[in-house]
Amino acid sequence: MTDAGERRNFYGRIRGKTLRASQKDYLAEDLGPLTLRGVTREDNPTRAPLDIGFAEGRPLWLEVGFGGGEHLVHMAAANPQVAIIGAEPFVNGIAMLLGKIRGAGVTNLWLHPGDVRDLFDVLPDACLSKVFLNYPDPWPKARHHRRRFVTREHLLPLARVTAPGSEFRVATDIPDYVRQTLEEVPPAGFDLVRQAGPGEAWEDWLSTRYEQKALREGRAPHYLTFLRR
Repeated sequence: MTDAGERRNFYGRIRGKTLRASQKDYLAEDLGPLTLRGVTREDNPTRAPLDIGFAEGRPLWLEVGFGGGEHLVHMAAANPQVAIIGAEPFVNGIAMLLGKIRGAGVTNLWLHPGDVRDLFDVLPDACLSKVFLNYPDPWPKARHHRRRFVTREHLLPLARVTAPGSEFRVATDIPDYVRQTLEEVPPAGFDLVRQAGPGEAWEDWLSTRYEQKALREGRAPHYLTFLRR
């Protein structure tokens, strides 16, 4: 296991603009009950496997970096028969998600407000049946490409916790991110089954604010679907 101090983050900042009073309330009142216990090194220094009894035998899905949370809440509301985990270190995004959860009234969502790699460390083998990676940090400079999520450092732990036949979806507006995804995801144990462009998203896709920003700025979305071998 890589020591946390040696890790290269695949995400950027963890705080943004000053939170509104309502968002501070969401964090104070709602985050604790929805946060998975036994994920962080402070809670689980021995890295014992996480008890996923909260899923109650339902299919378990994961969204890596849920941004403002609109896609995550949409998926939870549309699929009450599954349990979904959202992992995100950005405090402002977490606060936005909590507000959306209150508004939608969904009850099948759990959160890890931190680095998803800590979650990978403790999830049981082959426990996930669907994973979403929507508009991840592009790290556009060539010297930073090794920080992207679609590298061996992140993909091999992901492969361990996804069951055979599990779906891994990637949405991005960065052509070079598509290139690296196509190069690095298959060797980690996933087969590409669909590659689509603008207007050809998944049937249950909810366009995120990041996608809308990309479209306004003239960048085309790409939708990649992989299956775990």
